[in-house]
Amino acid sequence: MAGKERIRDTQTCDPAALYRLMSWLSPSYPVGAYSYSGGLEWAVQAGDVKDADTLRDWLSVLLAQGAGFCDAVFFVHAHAAVRAEDDGALSAVSELACALAASRERHLETTAQGGAFFDATHAAWPCAALERLATIWMKPVAYPVAVAVAAAGHGITAEPALHAYLHAVTANLISAGVRLIPLGQTDGQRVLAALAPAVAQAAERAFATPLKEVGAAAFRADIASMRHETQYTRLFRS
Repeated sequence: MAGKERIRDTQTCDPAALYRLMSWLSPSYPVGAYSYSGGLEWAVQAGDVKDADTLRDWLSVLLAQGAGFCDAVFFVHAHAAVRAEDDGALSAVSELACALAASRERHLETTAQGGAFFDATHAAWPCAALERLATIWMKPVAYPVAVAVAAAGHGITAEPALHAYLHAVTANLISAGVRLIPLGQTDGQRVLAALAPAVAQAAERAFATPLKEVGAAAFRADIASMRHETQYTRLFRS
C-alpha cells in the first residue's frame, strides 16, 4: 500500500455517507474527546501557548510534523487495508498506531477514544469491517484506525473521510485551547479557519507516505504530553 495511486480515492460523499461522517465526528458522538488536550494543557501552563496565534502555530506543527500527521497516515493505510481485504496490513497498522504513541497519556488518548468509537459505532452503525477488526486485532485500537475501518466498511471513500477526521481532531483541540487560554469562541473559529490549509496539506502528504516511513518530529508537543502526566492541577486527561 505504499504507492499514492494505489490508496487514494477521490470520489465525493453521497448524502448517506455524509450523514454518517457528520454523526461519527460530531462533538456529541460518545468518544469522550472533550476530556483530552493532547498535552496542550501543559503547553498553556508553560507559556508555549498563550493566545490565538500561538495556538494556531502549535496545532500547525502537530498537523505537519506531529501526532496529527501520523494519525492521518494510519487512517489512510487502515482504510486501504479494509478495502483490499488485507488482514495482515490492517493488523500491522493497528499495532503501529498504538506503538508510536509518544507517551502513556497519548496512548490512553488514542486507545480510549478508539475503543469508545468502536463500541458506539458497532452498536449503532454495524458493518462487517468492524467485526473483522475485532477478530484480527483483539487489543486496544487507535482512534484513527477505528474511524478509518468504519468509513471503509460503510463504503465511504478515504479522502473525504480523512478530511472530516482531521477537522474533528483539530476542532477538539481548539475547543480545549478556548477553555484553557482562555479564548473567545470567535477567536477559536478564526484559528480553525486559518488551519484549513494545514489540514489539507496533512491529508495530501498522508496519501503519499508509506507506512514504513511514518514518524513525527514535534518534540515539544511530545514533551508536553509527558509533562502533563505529573502536572499538579489538570482539567484534561492528557
